[in-house]
Amino acid sequence: MSTYDQAIKKYDPVLGLETHVELSTNSKMFCGCSTEFGADPNKQTCPTCLGLPGSLPVANAIGIESTIRIGLALNCSIASYSRFARKNYFYPDMPKDFQTSQYDEPLCSNGYLDVLVDTDEGTKTFRVEIERVHLEEDTGKLTHAGGATGRIHGADYSLVDYNRAGIPLVEIVTKPVPDTGEYAPLVAKAYVTELRDLLRGLNVSDVRMEEGSLRCDVNLSLTPKGSKTWGTRTETKNVNSLRSVERAIRSEIERQSLELDKGNKIKQETRHFQEDTGTTRSGRSKVVAEEYRYFPEPDLVPIAPDKAWIEKLKKALPEQPSIRRTRLAKEWGFTDLEMRDVATLGGVDLIAQTIEQGTSPASARKWWAGELSGHASKADLELIDLKITPTDVARIDALVNEGKLTDKLARQVIEAVLNGEGNPDEVIKKRNLAVVSDDSALIPAIEAAIAANPDAAAKIREGKVQVVGVIVGAVMKTTGGSADAAKVRELVLKTLGQ
Repeated sequence: MSTYDQAIKKYDPVLGLETHVELSTNSKMFCGCSTEFGADPNKQTCPTCLGLPGSLPVANAIGIESTIRIGLALNCSIASYSRFARKNYFYPDMPKDFQTSQYDEPLCSNGYLDVLVDTDEGTKTFRVEIERVHLEEDTGKLTHAGGATGRIHGADYSLVDYNRAGIPLVEIVTKPVPDTGEYAPLVAKAYVTELRDLLRGLNVSDVRMEEGSLRCDVNLSLTPKGSKTWGTRTETKNVNSLRSVERAIRSEIERQSLELDKGNKIKQETRHFQEDTGTTRSGRSKVVAEEYRYFPEPDLVPIAPDKAWIEKLKKALPEQPSIRRTRLAKEWGFTDLEMRDVATLGGVDLIAQTIEQGTSPASARKWWAGELSGHASKADLELIDLKITPTDVARIDALVNEGKLTDKLARQVIEAVLNGEGNPDEVIKKRNLAVVSDDSALIPAIEAAIAANPDAAAKIREGKVQVVGVIVGAVMKTTGGSADAAKVRELVLKTLGQ
């Protein structure tokens, strides 16, 4: 029995998830600086986001609207009165030495998000209740240089980039999620996956975990079976992929159970997930709210959203991802499991866009959930981050259907497109990858294959045409998969008198 299975037999896990979402606004939350990703360090700053004396903030209206739309999509109540607060702490990534956030009066509260998880008893719905959705500003980015791990421990020095400081950041905090049992890691992964799709559908964030626009903190505690008192929780910070969310929870369940079995107490602390080992490492003792010395932000007026405006935003919300997936699965002929797999890969929109350009649902799924998901996994990327578009995929599929590419050649074209060699037609021209169907080009290869396989050729002459695949396969190998297989078969049979 694995350590994880042993832990689940003795303890009940209780989850809590805090998800940070950078909003896709053109300017920062309290100033006019650009939010574009990838600029040179400290080029997108001003006196306000640097916290210089005399500078005053002005709230970003789109940031407020986006937060309310997120809250509505998560079935939250929207506050009729809300305000910002100063969260005081001293750390190099906060140039003001405080973070403008929301504390006791968040914009949105008391919502929920339902997720589906495959269990031994079939597909089960888990409701993840939302405690609050509040708006704040992001911090700067620290880079620790000179060490082996890229973390502060062992580094020679640290650099700070304040371009990210002040970008609108929404924090979505769940209530404790009990009763998930052995499926706790899967529930957490399903929740973050569903939340990512919901946010992407709202068009409020690009939710790119590898760029930090979606980050997840995982809280976990273990309770002995039969006990009504929850255990001490730990918080694993800034988990940056769906797979890592699942791995971090599984690892922490195993670690805490081993500590409890030894008679040790769990220390309330923040921890860091180690991608290379799949384990968590101790960070610092967990800070409680009182230590941040919150007080109302004196330079910003309270937010009092109009009820009619909120109702207008609610009516304009897009179709919920779960409802859309159910509809599309029916239209496309996908099973529930197939659609959930596609959703987990983040491929629903990509497949939809490919289908819109004439590709069949089955083929679109084959390319994205089959071929391209392997490339994404190998590169540790999301599907949407691959350097290939639905237009490219639709074109490749069309060329296969026209007989101008084989599946093998199509895979070569895909690899070249992913490597930045151009669009499919440019790659085919540069690499000369088109299917060869000209008789004069195929005959020499066919004659060579017949000469190399006399036994198969003799059987075909005798009428045993089922062995023609031997000759066809030899020709395909000789031509690197570029020959038209149907044409080759026809010519082989003709050459051998069949």
